Amino acid sequence: MHATLPINAISIDNITRAFAGGVTALDRVSLSIRSGEFLAILGPSGCGKSTLLRLIAGLDQPTSGTISMPSQTPQKLAYVFQDAHLLPWRNVYRNVALPLELAKSNRIERRDKILGAIERVGLLDAIRRYPNQLSGGMRMRVSLARAMVTDPQLLLLDEPFAALDEITRQRLDEQLRQLWQAQGMTVVFVTHSTAEAVFLANRAIVLSKRPGRIMLDQKIDLPIDRAGPLRATPAFAQQTRAIYQALERGGA
Repeated sequence: MHATLPINAISIDNITRAFAGGVTALDRVSLSIRSGEFLAILGPSGCGKSTLLRLIAGLDQPTSGTISMPSQTPQKLAYVFQDAHLLPWRNVYRNVALPLELAKSNRIERRDKILGAIERVGLLDAIRRYPNQLSGGMRMRVSLARAMVTDPQLLLLDEPFAALDEITRQRLDEQLRQLWQAQGMTVVFVTHSTAEAVFLANRAIVLSKRPGRIMLDQKIDLPIDRAGPLRATPAFAQQTRAIYQALERGGA
Protein backbone atom coordinates (compact mmCIF):
# COMPACT_ATOMS: atom_id res chain seq x y z
CA MET A 1 0.00 0.00 0.00
CA HIS A 2 2.78 2.45 0.94
CA ALA A 3 5.72 0.46 -0.43
CA THR A 4 6.13 2.65 -3.50
CA LEU A 5 5.74 6.42 -3.44
CA PRO A 6 5.98 7.34 -7.12
CA ILE A 7 5.84 11.13 -7.21
CA ASN A 8 6.68 14.10 -5.06
CA ALA A 9 3.60 15.57 -3.42
CA ILE A 10 5.58 18.63 -2.31
CA SER A 11 8.92 20.04 -3.48
CA ILE A 12 10.53 22.63 -1.20
CA ASP A 13 13.51 24.34 -2.79
CA ASN A 14 15.91 26.50 -0.77
CA ILE A 15 13.24 28.41 1.15
CA THR A 16 14.00 31.14 3.66
CA ARG A 17 11.37 32.89 5.76
CA ALA A 18 12.38 36.15 7.41
CA PHE A 19 10.00 38.35 9.41
CA ALA A 20 9.98 42.04 10.20
CA GLY A 21 12.44 42.94 12.94
CA GLY A 22 15.21 40.75 11.62
CA VAL A 23 13.89 37.36 12.81
CA THR A 24 14.65 34.55 10.35
CA ALA A 25 12.53 31.48 11.09
CA LEU A 26 13.83 29.20 8.32
CA ASP A 27 17.09 29.38 6.42
CA ARG A 28 17.63 27.69 3.04
CA VAL A 29 15.50 24.61 3.65
CA SER A 30 15.15 22.10 0.81
CA LEU A 31 12.95 19.04 1.06
CA SER A 32 10.97 16.67 -1.16
CA ILE A 33 7.93 14.95 0.33
CA ARG A 34 6.71 11.88 -1.52
CA SER A 35 3.09 11.16 -2.30
CA GLY A 36 1.62 8.93 0.41
CA GLU A 37 4.45 9.62 2.85
CA PHE A 38 4.00 10.26 6.59
CA LEU A 39 6.61 12.88 7.50
CA ALA A 40 7.26 14.08 11.06
CA ILE A 41 8.94 17.45 11.68
CA LEU A 42 10.76 17.99 14.98
CA GLY A 43 12.98 20.68 16.47
CA PRO A 44 13.33 23.04 19.42
CA SER A 45 10.68 25.66 20.18
CA GLY A 46 10.84 28.60 17.79
CA CYS A 47 12.84 26.74 15.13
CA GLY A 48 10.26 27.25 12.37
CA LYS A 49 8.29 23.98 12.44
CA SER A 50 4.89 25.66 12.41
CA THR A 51 6.15 28.26 9.94
CA LEU A 52 7.15 25.46 7.56
CA LEU A 53 3.72 23.87 7.89
CA ARG A 54 2.01 27.19 7.18
CA LEU A 55 4.18 27.67 4.10
CA ILE A 56 3.24 24.22 2.81
CA ALA A 57 -0.44 25.03 3.41
CA GLY A 58 -0.16 28.30 1.49
CA LEU A 59 -1.11 30.32 4.59
CA ASP A 60 2.22 32.17 4.32
CA GLN A 61 4.80 32.77 1.61
CA PRO A 62 8.58 32.25 1.74
CA THR A 63 10.86 35.29 1.62
CA SER A 64 12.92 33.41 -0.97
CA GLY A 65 12.86 29.97 -2.53
CA THR A 66 9.88 28.01 -3.84
CA ILE A 67 7.31 25.43 -2.75
CA SER A 68 5.62 23.51 -5.53
CA MET A 69 3.11 20.69 -5.96
CA PRO A 70 2.18 18.77 -9.13
CA SER A 71 0.06 21.24 -11.08
CA GLN A 72 -1.71 18.50 -13.03
CA THR A 73 -3.39 17.18 -9.86
CA PRO A 74 -4.33 19.99 -7.43
CA GLN A 75 -4.41 18.49 -3.97
CA LYS A 76 -7.21 18.70 -1.45
CA LEU A 77 -5.64 19.90 1.76
CA ALA A 78 -6.74 19.74 5.40
CA TYR A 79 -5.09 21.41 8.40
CA VAL A 80 -5.41 20.28 12.04
CA PHE A 81 -4.26 22.74 14.72
CA GLN A 82 -3.09 22.13 18.28
CA ASP A 83 -6.45 23.40 19.54
CA ALA A 84 -9.52 21.56 18.21
CA HIS A 85 -11.22 24.90 17.25
CA LEU A 86 -14.73 23.43 17.41
CA LEU A 87 -17.78 25.68 17.18
CA PRO A 88 -19.42 25.45 20.63
CA TRP A 89 -22.97 25.89 19.29
CA ARG A 90 -22.62 22.95 16.90
CA ASN A 91 -22.76 19.31 17.95
CA VAL A 92 -20.28 16.68 16.73
CA TYR A 93 -22.23 15.98 13.53
CA ARG A 94 -22.56 19.64 12.59
CA ASN A 95 -18.92 20.47 13.42
CA VAL A 96 -17.75 17.69 11.12
CA ALA A 97 -20.25 18.84 8.48
CA LEU A 98 -18.87 22.37 8.28
CA PRO A 99 -16.29 21.94 5.45
CA LEU A 100 -18.87 20.20 3.26
CA GLU A 101 -21.48 22.86 3.97
CA LEU A 102 -19.01 25.57 2.98
CA ALA A 103 -18.27 23.64 -0.22
CA LYS A 104 -22.04 23.40 -0.87
CA SER A 105 -21.81 19.66 -1.50
CA ASN A 106 -24.83 17.47 -2.22
CA ARG A 107 -26.88 17.02 0.98
CA ILE A 108 -27.32 13.23 0.63
CA GLU A 109 -23.64 12.62 -0.21
CA ARG A 110 -22.72 14.99 2.60
CA ARG A 111 -24.56 12.90 5.20
CA ASP A 112 -22.80 9.68 4.16
CA LYS A 113 -19.38 11.35 4.29
CA ILE A 114 -20.03 12.94 7.68
CA LEU A 115 -21.17 9.67 9.24
CA GLY A 116 -18.23 7.84 7.67
CA ALA A 117 -15.71 10.33 9.07
CA ILE A 118 -17.27 10.22 12.54
CA GLU A 119 -17.29 6.42 12.47
CA ARG A 120 -13.60 6.30 11.48
CA VAL A 121 -12.65 8.22 14.64
CA GLY A 122 -14.98 6.15 16.81
CA LEU A 123 -17.47 8.82 17.84
CA LEU A 124 -20.82 7.63 16.48
CA ASP A 125 -22.10 7.28 20.04
CA ALA A 126 -21.31 10.96 20.69
CA ILE A 127 -22.72 12.34 17.45
CA ARG A 128 -25.26 14.67 19.14
CA ARG A 129 -22.98 15.93 21.91
CA TYR A 130 -21.63 19.48 22.01
CA PRO A 131 -17.95 20.37 22.55
CA ASN A 132 -18.44 21.19 26.24
CA GLN A 133 -19.72 17.64 26.72
CA LEU A 134 -16.56 16.06 25.26
CA SER A 135 -13.18 15.22 26.74
CA GLY A 136 -10.03 16.77 25.27
CA GLY A 137 -9.26 13.59 23.36
CA MET A 138 -12.78 13.41 21.96
CA ARG A 139 -12.61 17.04 20.81
CA MET A 140 -9.38 16.29 18.93
CA ARG A 141 -11.04 13.28 17.31
CA VAL A 142 -13.86 15.55 16.11
CA SER A 143 -11.25 17.93 14.69
CA LEU A 144 -9.59 15.00 12.92
CA ALA A 145 -12.93 13.81 11.53
CA ARG A 146 -13.67 17.33 10.28
CA ALA A 147 -10.33 17.30 8.45
CA MET A 148 -10.89 13.82 7.03
CA VAL A 149 -14.46 14.42 5.83
CA THR A 150 -13.20 16.08 2.65
CA ASP A 151 -10.99 13.06 1.80
CA PRO A 152 -7.83 15.20 1.71
CA GLN A 153 -4.81 14.15 -0.31
CA LEU A 154 -2.59 16.21 2.01
CA LEU A 155 -3.13 16.34 5.77
CA LEU A 156 -1.13 18.86 7.83
CA LEU A 157 -1.10 18.59 11.64
CA ASP A 158 0.50 21.07 14.03
CA GLU A 159 1.09 19.30 17.38
CA PRO A 160 -2.57 18.23 17.56
CA PHE A 161 -2.19 15.97 20.60
CA ALA A 162 0.35 17.96 22.61
CA ALA A 163 -2.07 19.07 25.35
CA LEU A 164 -3.44 15.58 26.02
CA ASP A 165 -2.43 13.07 28.66
CA GLU A 166 0.03 10.38 27.56
CA ILE A 167 -2.44 7.48 27.35
CA THR A 168 -4.96 9.48 25.30
CA ARG A 169 -2.17 10.77 23.10
CA GLN A 170 -0.87 7.27 22.37
CA ARG A 171 -4.37 6.04 21.50
CA LEU A 172 -4.89 8.92 19.09
CA ASP A 173 -1.46 8.29 17.56
CA GLU A 174 -2.52 4.71 16.86
CA GLN A 175 -5.81 5.90 15.39
CA LEU A 176 -4.11 8.46 13.15
CA ARG A 177 -1.61 5.89 11.93
CA GLN A 178 -4.49 3.54 11.03
CA LEU A 179 -6.32 6.33 9.20
CA TRP A 180 -3.18 7.10 7.19
CA GLN A 181 -2.79 3.44 6.23
CA ALA A 182 -6.45 3.19 5.20
CA GLN A 183 -6.60 6.48 3.25
CA GLY A 184 -3.13 6.58 1.65
CA MET A 185 -2.87 10.37 1.94
CA THR A 186 0.30 12.42 2.40
CA VAL A 187 0.72 13.52 6.03
CA VAL A 188 3.03 16.17 7.49
CA PHE A 189 2.99 16.13 11.30
CA VAL A 190 4.72 18.65 13.59
CA THR A 191 5.61 17.37 17.06
CA HIS A 192 8.05 17.88 19.95
CA SER A 193 7.91 14.19 20.88
CA THR A 194 10.57 11.85 19.50
CA ALA A 195 8.49 8.82 20.50
CA GLU A 196 5.40 10.17 18.75
CA ALA A 197 7.38 10.93 15.60
CA VAL A 198 8.93 7.46 15.48
CA PHE A 199 5.63 5.70 16.13
CA LEU A 200 3.66 7.65 13.52
CA ALA A 201 5.99 8.48 10.67
CA ASN A 202 7.91 6.63 8.01
CA ARG A 203 10.35 9.55 7.82
CA ALA A 204 11.42 12.32 10.19
CA ILE A 205 13.33 15.56 9.79
CA VAL A 206 14.89 17.51 12.64
CA LEU A 207 15.33 21.29 12.42
CA SER A 208 18.04 23.23 14.25
CA LYS A 209 17.30 26.12 16.58
CA ARG A 210 16.33 29.35 14.83
CA PRO A 211 16.98 29.95 12.02
CA GLY A 212 15.74 26.45 11.25
CA ARG A 213 17.93 24.29 9.05
CA ILE A 214 17.60 20.55 8.47
CA MET A 215 19.90 18.70 10.89
CA LEU A 216 18.65 15.18 10.17
CA ASP A 217 16.54 13.53 7.49
CA GLN A 218 15.90 9.96 8.61
CA LYS A 219 13.83 7.06 7.35
CA ILE A 220 11.92 5.38 10.20
CA ASP A 221 12.81 1.71 9.73
CA LEU A 222 9.93 0.02 11.56
CA PRO A 223 7.05 -2.27 10.47
CA ILE A 224 4.13 -0.73 8.59
CA ASP A 225 1.64 -2.11 11.13
CA ARG A 226 2.33 -0.52 14.51
CA ALA A 227 0.67 -0.92 17.90
CA GLY A 228 1.42 0.08 21.50
CA PRO A 229 3.89 -2.74 22.35
CA LEU A 230 6.23 -1.53 19.60
CA ARG A 231 7.23 1.37 21.86
CA ALA A 232 8.98 -1.06 24.24
CA THR A 233 11.20 -2.72 21.59
CA PRO A 234 14.96 -2.17 21.03
CA ALA A 235 14.27 -1.19 17.40
CA PHE A 236 11.97 1.62 18.56
CA ALA A 237 14.57 2.83 21.08
CA GLN A 238 17.25 2.84 18.38
CA GLN A 239 15.14 5.02 16.07
CA THR A 240 14.26 7.49 18.83
CA ARG A 241 17.90 7.73 19.95
CA ALA A 242 19.06 8.96 16.54
CA ILE A 243 16.40 11.69 16.51
CA TYR A 244 17.13 12.71 20.11
CA GLN A 245 20.83 13.05 19.33
CA ALA A 246 20.03 15.28 16.35
CA LEU A 247 17.81 17.43 18.57
CA GLU A 248 20.69 17.82 21.03
CA ARG A 249 23.07 18.84 18.24
CA GLY A 250 20.46 21.28 16.92
CA GLY A 251 20.15 23.09 20.22
CA ALA A 252 16.92 21.67 21.64
